[in-house]
Amino acid sequence: MNDCLTIPKTIYCKICKICGARPVIEADIAGFYVVKCPNDNSHYQTRSGLIDIEDWNRNNTIHFIPGRDINPQVSC
Repeated sequence: MNDCLTIPKTIYCKICKICGARPVIEADIAGFYVVKCPNDNSHYQTRSGLIDIEDWNRNNTIHFIPGRDINPQVSC
């Protein structure tokens, strides 16, 4: 974990659905950030870009349904 930043305990983050570790933030070569599992790169990680803990929390759960918009912006 030499390049990784720990996420403060005051920020709500779900633990890794595979191993139960708390996620970390890592910078890639281009300077973008990834929220990922500290134990294994094959576990879920967010796309490179801004620090997206919300994406980690939404997608790193057993009950996630891929492709379904959970917050549609449609007015009735």
